[in-house]
Amino acid sequence: MSQKSYDGTPTLYLIPTPIGNMDDITYRTVKVLKEVDVLFCEDTRETGILLSYLGIKKKMIANHEHNEINNHNKILEYLNEGKTVGLVSDRGTPVISDPGYELARFVIESGYNVVALPGATALIPALITSGIAPMPFLFYGFLNSKISKKEKELETLKNETATMIFYEAPHRIEETLKCMKSILGNNRKISISREITKKYEEIYRGTIGDIIQEITNLKGEIVIVVEGNTSTSEFSHLPLLEHIQLYINDGMNKMDAIKQVAKERGLKKSEVYNEYLKQEED
Repeated sequence: MSQKSYDGTPTLYLIPTPIGNMDDITYRTVKVLKEVDVLFCEDTRETGILLSYLGIKKKMIANHEHNEINNHNKILEYLNEGKTVGLVSDRGTPVISDPGYELARFVIESGYNVVALPGATALIPALITSGIAPMPFLFYGFLNSKISKKEKELETLKNETATMIFYEAPHRIEETLKCMKSILGNNRKISISREITKKYEEIYRGTIGDIIQEITNLKGEIVIVVEGNTSTSEFSHLPLLEHIQLYINDGMNKMDAIKQVAKERGLKKSEVYNEYLKQEED
């Protein structure tokens, strides 16, 4: 069912905040922060600093990964009373690798409007300054902190042809690059941006093999941009049916195997499917 965003009914606003440089806040963001009746915040202390800077006083309620579901009744109570509600994370755009999804989903399911304001986010600046093909791209967010699970995630991504974007914590960056080098290869192009929009913003560009030699004790917020797999599949020398069967033997269902082979060979899925059926009939 469609819903008009600006019909005057109680609304939850998803409000981006600066990721470092306070000048990046928009006029509209300031206006909405002033107008909402209450703010759900990832950390009320962090949001308090921003509001103080802007000269705004506002009722704040903590909303983080450990209590977000418990806030369902609270936010619904405000909306039922006709109040306008804002939601912010510590920095950047809520919901994207930050709290907010559970509340936004719940408000939508409860029949109220959810409106997103455009604003600061780290992934787009990192992508467009990387020097790596910007389209198509896959935003993955954080890889798992456990090495074994991280390696499994990267294994599923190693044949991805789209440019990939990851967030990473400074204390895990070296470990993550080692995993990428092992699984994605030494020569994959990569960009690492840290402290985007801040005074000490810094960008490393090169191959995984090059950059892994330079990275030591990086600080701050980090975004990794990785080139997609542009190489010819290591199995492209195989007859088409054998290539598909290889993935089926590895546990893929038939259609996923056909899709993967089509991606690796630069063919349309329908072409590979028709050829597969033809060879099976023979």
